[in-house]
Amino acid sequence: MSITGARHGSTDELLRVSGVGKSYTGRKGSTVKAVDAVSFSVTGGEVIGLLGPNGAGKTTTIKMVCGLITPDTGSVTVAGHDIRRERRAALRHISAVLEGNRNLYWRLSVRENLTYFAGNRGWSPATIRERSAVLVEQFGLADKVDQVVANLSRGMQQKLAIAVALLADTDVLLLDEPTLGLDVETGYEVRTLLADIARSGKTVVLSTHDMAVVEALCRRVVVIDKGRVVTDDEVANLKRLFRSRSFEVKLVAPLPGVMATELRTGFNVTDDSTSQAFTVELREGGDLYRLMDFLRAAGAEVESVEKADANFEHVFRSLVNGAAPSDDPRQVRVGGNHVVA
Repeated sequence: MSITGARHGSTDELLRVSGVGKSYTGRKGSTVKAVDAVSFSVTGGEVIGLLGPNGAGKTTTIKMVCGLITPDTGSVTVAGHDIRRERRAALRHISAVLEGNRNLYWRLSVRENLTYFAGNRGWSPATIRERSAVLVEQFGLADKVDQVVANLSRGMQQKLAIAVALLADTDVLLLDEPTLGLDVETGYEVRTLLADIARSGKTVVLSTHDMAVVEALCRRVVVIDKGRVVTDDEVANLKRLFRSRSFEVKLVAPLPGVMATELRTGFNVTDDSTSQAFTVELREGGDLYRLMDFLRAAGAEVESVEKADANFEHVFRSLVNGAAPSDDPRQVRVGGNHVVA
């Protein structure tokens, strides 16, 4: 039995983030804008990725959504409740796992954490025992149930943090970097548990740097950079877009060192490319001809040129480095839908 199978998503809008902004006072009294007019919405049953480089504003946005930080501007609405005006009603619909396992009491055992947090949500003792028993089995915590959290491995702590959030059985689950700092095996276990959650119909907002998690779980991504939304689109659409721009080029022989450096300087070549086989993103119509002219001048013999399959990590890097999210510059993203400006 899986606890996550108890609820199925709807198509109703559960979360709306409208133009939220947050600034802090930096050194010498300067103003640092952590989040600047971020907007997106999430419907029931969606699993969306909230992505961006370090310092982009993801965690600040999640903390504003779950009521830990008050926005300077804009609003957050959860299941129709404004989190500033109807805080208690809004928070009944949200549970969160913050990076660093901050939603656990380290001096309590696994069982005591589950009991305490479920009790805060108003569950009866009988219901808590029943649901906790299912979760500790599902998350592989049965033999650790009476251990103090401080004595658990980081992976076990992270699994417990997710279990505590699931036990609340809220409409929306916020996950901030759920696989950060985990070893390969434990990271795989957590990704498997997240996949189970996603298949259950639970509504999830997932902040992560783990592109494998995004590709496996998220239908849609909201990419934030420097506190602003860069794009809001379906993963499949973005991969199709960037597949049309990326080409794999194979040469008969490697380029000389100087020419290889000039290639990387003059073209958008991926980091894992070599001087004999490389993947290049050609954003402008004339870029392919410019590349061929460069290779001809370098005396390189081209063995093959093929369209490359889009890797979402490459898509993400391209977006935050300034690539346009659409072939049509008039298209913008509003509330999860394309409109033409």
